[in-house]
Amino acid sequence: MLGNEAIARGALEGGMGLAAAYPGTPSSEIVESLLKVKDKLGIYVEWSVNEKVAFEVSYAAAISGVKSLVAMKHVGLNVAADPLMSSAYTGVRESFVIVTADDPSMWSSQNEQDNRLYGVHAYIPVFEPSDPGEAKELCKFAFEFSSKVRHPVILRTTTRLSHTRGPVTLGAIPRLITRGEFTRRKEYVLTPSNARKDREAMLTRWKKIMDEVNVVPFNRIEGDGKNLVVASGIAYAYVKEIIASGKVGDGWKILKLSTPYPIPRKLLLKALEGVEKVLIVEELEPVVEKEVKATLYEEGITIELHGKDLIGLPYEMSHERVYSALKSFTEGRKPTVLATSSAREALPVPPRPPTFCPGCPYRPLFYAIRRYLDRRKLNYVAAGDIGCYALAHNPPYNLQDVIINMGGSIGTANGFAHVLDSVILAIIGDSTFFHTGIPPLVNAVWHRTPMITIILDNEITAMTGHQPSPTTRGADATENYIPLESVVRGLGVNFVEVIDPFDVSQVENALSKAMEYASKRREPAVIIARRKCALSALRSLRKAGIKPPLFKVDLSKCIKCGMCYNIFACPAIYPDKEGRAHIDPGLCVGCGACVQVCPVNAIVPVDHPDTYELQKGLIEKFWR
Repeated sequence: MLGNEAIARGALEGGMGLAAAYPGTPSSEIVESLLKVKDKLGIYVEWSVNEKVAFEVSYAAAISGVKSLVAMKHVGLNVAADPLMSSAYTGVRESFVIVTADDPSMWSSQNEQDNRLYGVHAYIPVFEPSDPGEAKELCKFAFEFSSKVRHPVILRTTTRLSHTRGPVTLGAIPRLITRGEFTRRKEYVLTPSNARKDREAMLTRWKKIMDEVNVVPFNRIEGDGKNLVVASGIAYAYVKEIIASGKVGDGWKILKLSTPYPIPRKLLLKALEGVEKVLIVEELEPVVEKEVKATLYEEGITIELHGKDLIGLPYEMSHERVYSALKSFTEGRKPTVLATSSAREALPVPPRPPTFCPGCPYRPLFYAIRRYLDRRKLNYVAAGDIGCYALAHNPPYNLQDVIINMGGSIGTANGFAHVLDSVILAIIGDSTFFHTGIPPLVNAVWHRTPMITIILDNEITAMTGHQPSPTTRGADATENYIPLESVVRGLGVNFVEVIDPFDVSQVENALSKAMEYASKRREPAVIIARRKCALSALRSLRKAGIKPPLFKVDLSKCIKCGMCYNIFACPAIYPDKEGRAHIDPGLCVGCGACVQVCPVNAIVPVDHPDTYELQKGLIEKFWR
């Protein structure tokens, strides 16, 4: 199984009755897996509009006696941080497992924060598996642990573990309790007088938790020798492989940790017996290192200790880094490999910047916006957001000037509009708008902020793997459809225009009207660009047995201007040695958006015009 699939299985074996999440790589497959079996098992599983809501849904189940799980990527826990802190104060009646998938080296994220620190901050124990098999077992155990101590727990994984496959031994799934009963208690009402008592109760539970981690079976001492390596999570797997290779000699003792916080203090002291030196190996921040150092100081133990000075601080762990650290540790020299995102970066790999898929509705939209702004020589700021459309930051569009967090486009646009004499654009996707875009748009309406928000409605959460969103319709829909224009008008926006991003002239006309409105009325204007994600549309076409019409370049008309492959930048279009455009039939999806771009009408359908029109008519109902 994938590590994420194993976690889902462990949750079921642990008795989970409810799960909620917001999709985000590298965590998405956890709830994807649970959704596949929810009807068969009779459990409730949902994609929520954001991580805070998902957290609150799962927390409510846990304090009602139903074992629950909430999953999110690391930055998602920032969104849910408010209820996270409170959940530790109130405790829970039944298991509450919070899965956070960290992303060392930022393979698909804006930062690589170490969410074990949330455990330190919130007084919530952190569990960390080392491989997919242990991920299943540890998740199951986390449910048992949470139920025993009546406290939320964090299960922290990382990209490498989440997306690694490994053998998993399946256990039985017990009868799953999906209905609970709520008992009113003062502890759940965090007014100051109650919160003070809750904090005292939490600290009492914490003392019990610190004792319990000493007997967690996933923490153990292995081997014997004068050199002790303390390793947690997937870092343990790297250490084991390097030591097993024989390249760093013998005489190693390993303290394997699956509870990096709090560390098992008694087990650590036992592991230190007869040891001359200690090396801490962990990914990202020195969480375990600081805990070990504090323990040594409090116990009056003086011993040579190394950690981040040899292993390096940022980025994902690697065999090279662990090998170098172990060699340096034994030989008393400086490490040869420090913190690098990957040793593979030195290989001569040809550049291949990410780009929009062929047929993506964002391509003609950003092409039209770029052309409109350039032709009018407008002074503008384009505030971007998290999603596929973040690729518009790259050439040739250069249309995302600020990208900081989900919903940040509309939020920062509010600020830009009050301090800059520029055209202010906020660009956000449909799922992201429902995630955290609504409150900043309310702010813009409330304060009459002159700005233009462009909501890219492709009717799916595309970037994370095509999970449904409130705008999803058709075969991909799982719940009620919520039209964006109704929500936006309901917030008080008076200028709302829905456009087809495949129609370049329509995009430019809508921009003209929106800019005039925002400038004269000093109010926000909203443009909704609606077209299905190309991958979603193609999936529907294939299921219906419809073959998309392909396009070709009439080479007798091509003037080698490069508009189609340089400015429009469709990956299906490429130049030959002479600069003439060609369309790769293996990549062309038949969207036809490139036809509008060619100044000499050299891009034409492969099929006869009559056949093309017939195909186009059939396709429109799937693509719109």
